[in-house]
Amino acid sequence: MKLRARDLNIQFGQLPPGPLNAITDVPGVRVGHSNVRGRSASGRDINTGVTLIEPRLGSTTQQPCFAGVHILNGNGDATGLEWIREAGLLTSPIAFTNTHSVGVVRDAMIALDRQNQPADGRLYWNMPVVLETFDGLLNDINGFHVRPEHVAEAMDCAKGGPVAEGAVGGGSGMICHEYKGGIGTASRRLNAAQGGWTVGAIVQANHGTRRELRVDGYPVGRYMEKASSPFLRAELPHPGMGSIVVCLATDAPLLPHQCTRLAQRASIGIARTGGGNEDCSGDIFVAFSTGNQQLQATAYERKGAFTCDGLRMVNNDHIGDLFLAASEAVEEAIINALLAGETLEGNGHRAPGLDRETLLEALSKAGWPGA
Repeated sequence: MKLRARDLNIQFGQLPPGPLNAITDVPGVRVGHSNVRGRSASGRDINTGVTLIEPRLGSTTQQPCFAGVHILNGNGDATGLEWIREAGLLTSPIAFTNTHSVGVVRDAMIALDRQNQPADGRLYWNMPVVLETFDGLLNDINGFHVRPEHVAEAMDCAKGGPVAEGAVGGGSGMICHEYKGGIGTASRRLNAAQGGWTVGAIVQANHGTRRELRVDGYPVGRYMEKASSPFLRAELPHPGMGSIVVCLATDAPLLPHQCTRLAQRASIGIARTGGGNEDCSGDIFVAFSTGNQQLQATAYERKGAFTCDGLRMVNNDHIGDLFLAASEAVEEAIINALLAGETLEGNGHRAPGLDRETLLEALSKAGWPGA
């Protein structure tokens, strides 16, 4: 595992993390990556991949979750969100990839789902959730190098436990605050008096400008040199182009509209790190709850009971702690993504990794007492 923020004694907010400080602290959640690397026939560098988040053990089609969606800025693409908005159900794993691979990842997820469903003669359907950010500087994005076998690999290796961060899976070629970005994760665990639930976040961070970067509230970006920015060349797009996508998971029993409210709080975590102000950024968030176990699968040839008995929901009087947990987890996940990113060159562009010395020096100049 690479260096993480808490290894530098950087604390975020009030709430404690779970044991892994990862989305996999939510019971049943698994994460898998597939890295796609190499060089194309035309000599361009390939740095991309797929990251897959599975909400439950077993088929999500057969065991849906309540879910919600929030769009902070819609300069991005995604599949499967309209069904979440309409029905409040997540019926597939969630995949992260690059902008031009959304279609192939979606199709591969449908094919894999079909293989895993019972041969009972019923007519099942699937609308997978696939989110994207743009890796076209460091990756040959127009080469369409993500294939169905990479989606299958990410699904096969999905597991609980520690989650690899940085330039892995869908985050392989991403840039964040003008440093190497990618995948980051974190979690928060509420105490018994707050409900005892866990909220986990995983991000694919490919957004932000260096000057606006904040860590634990301190404006470190003001004290970081711009000389290494991959956006200095005049012919390149401006800093901040890109996107961030977020998946939030919780075992708190939330109904769909409450999941939507939880997803909204990802915006706060992004703002705390200095992001969320760019027009050319697709900032799309999905939140799901595993707290209700008995939701029925949807199939055209099968109807369930008239009511779904035994549903639970968090009283809104106590949901504020979950909102706080979500915002803190997203904030820390972004910084973990930055610290895990190592310098990467591709197609004539160079994204520097954010090393600990640079960050600690900037924190000291910004007045951070931990320095």
